[in-house]
Amino acid sequence: MQEVKVYGVQDRRSTVQAKLPWVVRYTIDGRHRSKSFRTRAEADRYRSLLLQAVQAGGRFNETTGEPESWQTPLRDLRVHEWSRRWLAEQWQEWQPRTRTSATEGLARFVTTAVEHGAKPPEGLRVYLYSALSPDSEGRREAQYERWMAKNCLTLGELDRERIAEIDRRLALKLDGSPMAANTANRIRIVARASVQAAMEAGAISADAWPQRSKSRARRKVARTKRSVDVRSLPSPQVMAEAIDAIVTQQPGSRTYRVMTAVAYYAGLRPSEVVMLRVRSVELPADGWGRLDITEADISFDEPGEPKTGPRTVPIPPVLVAMLREWVEQNDITRPDQLLFRTRNNTRPSGSNWARAWHRALESVGQQPMRVYDCRHAAATTWLRAGMPLGETARRLGHSVETLVSTYVGALDDEEEVGNQRIDSILG
Repeated sequence: MQEVKVYGVQDRRSTVQAKLPWVVRYTIDGRHRSKSFRTRAEADRYRSLLLQAVQAGGRFNETTGEPESWQTPLRDLRVHEWSRRWLAEQWQEWQPRTRTSATEGLARFVTTAVEHGAKPPEGLRVYLYSALSPDSEGRREAQYERWMAKNCLTLGELDRERIAEIDRRLALKLDGSPMAANTANRIRIVARASVQAAMEAGAISADAWPQRSKSRARRKVARTKRSVDVRSLPSPQVMAEAIDAIVTQQPGSRTYRVMTAVAYYAGLRPSEVVMLRVRSVELPADGWGRLDITEADISFDEPGEPKTGPRTVPIPPVLVAMLREWVEQNDITRPDQLLFRTRNNTRPSGSNWARAWHRALESVGQQPMRVYDCRHAAATTWLRAGMPLGETARRLGHSVETLVSTYVGALDDEEEVGNQRIDSILG
């Protein structure tokens, strides 16, 4: 039995940016929903219709957030209509940068998922950058909306043949030349996610766009081998100071402190840090612990296999103590529970993490560096401490060849060390 609660109309006219200031808020089984309007009368009417649906005992669609009695059959929805609904479903859980990236990707998807031979009008894609967002209802332009209502494919028409053609065209620029691989992949990720959601909602009968494999064999990426400038990396003492300096009055700063500590002391990729679970950590009362790295975030908070496969990483007592304190303070107990979540139970923002880290580095007199560079700093620290190449490579999930080519600067003093050891044997 669904529990639907409809709240009063919220007045946001005091917010300068609010172009649709009247907001109707309601919950479906505890999950928050909202819809914005330009006038109070429109909001009141929508709220009244919601209340009528609740009183009539009608079921609300969990995907669209509206009574099922209002719905067009999902299979008959056109791609631009579904894209709007899907974006609205995700909007509150996404950070601003993710919203922008997803909207841009779906704008390309919508203009590609059209009837064969239909040429999108000039400016349609730019129009969709704003017209797909949940608060765009009062800013829509009739000429573009009419064209999409006539020419966009319906969800029911997205079969394997059409999806394959759309997938190919998403990787092309307007002039038909290939776009950058990273850009094309970002667009395909969000388009595929929206199609997958439509399939799960029953709008698409078959897996028209199969979910990509999470195996590392199919997730290899071309990388340019280049060495890290180890001279630019802070010392272990400065890294410890900077990690502690992350903590401010901001609610998420303590989360980012522990996440950064994991990236440095365990040498993890940021994508691996955010997918650590209780079952992945071994935190003894004394001595060294360990992390089992079996998952990484591969797309929009989607868990998959780490890029170079699973591995186990020993962690020093300083990190063990920090993680034990974190787990106890936040009452993280279930084996499958993720260690790092926001108050809304979403992945911590990568952009906010980076800003917190840059601010901390500046406070201790260091130049900005990426969160990912904490992994480089870890590798450099281990190598300079005399850890064997094979063990360092294993902890990082590298081959020895990749390790040496990447961190050659940290091995500059190995010649002298080697000479001294040979001298000691030769007498």
